[in-house]
Amino acid sequence: MFKTFKNDIDVVFEQDPAARSRFEVIMTYSGVHAVWAHRVAHFLWQRKLFFLARLLSQFSRFITGIEIHPGAVIGQRLFIDHGMGVVIGETCEIGDNVTIYQGVTLGGTGKEKGKRHPTIKDNVLIASGAKVLGSMTIGENARIGAGSVVLKEVPDNSTVVGIPGKVVIQDGVKVDEDKDGHLNHHLLPDPVTDRFCKLEEELEELRQEVKVLRQKQKEEQRQGSEQR
Repeated sequence: MFKTFKNDIDVVFEQDPAARSRFEVIMTYSGVHAVWAHRVAHFLWQRKLFFLARLLSQFSRFITGIEIHPGAVIGQRLFIDHGMGVVIGETCEIGDNVTIYQGVTLGGTGKEKGKRHPTIKDNVLIASGAKVLGSMTIGENARIGAGSVVLKEVPDNSTVVGIPGKVVIQDGVKVDEDKDGHLNHHLLPDPVTDRFCKLEEELEELRQEVKVLRQKQKEEQRQGSEQR
């Protein structure tokens, strides 16, 4: 247990350049507080002390602004950055080295029973405001762009953006990432804008074709007048 808590602190220094000292992290990082409270609540939940587990999780929600159901399974080195508004459902499973930003929801669709929340594999990054809804798997090393709504399975080593979320490829290659493998949020493609640009290109081609046809028609009319 001590090693797990130590890992929860270590990952903060790897992910957040603003972290200055272990004391500061222990005392002020709400994401760390929420993860620690969850580990205790989950321990109680596994021993069927459901009321105590829920009571602790609700207290943690009140203090941190992060709601993690005590039934959720969380791996090692989960980093919740800022964290306000993060919601993690009961049957959610999160692997190791996962990063979650503020406003993320790992929830259900309201129509499922049993396993109704997503499974997040190792080394996944979920950016601010993203919603991952339903019982599906987000593959290893996946990146979910800010504000995306993911409703389907995401393959390994993929980047997903948009509403609904789609796996995107930019210029035939993956979205650029920095040397540490983090998602460059400012370089995310916009599939809606891309589609509009494509439509604009097609419209311009049609305009040029109509212009050529009109010129051809005028030329034919002129030649017909000269022959008469």
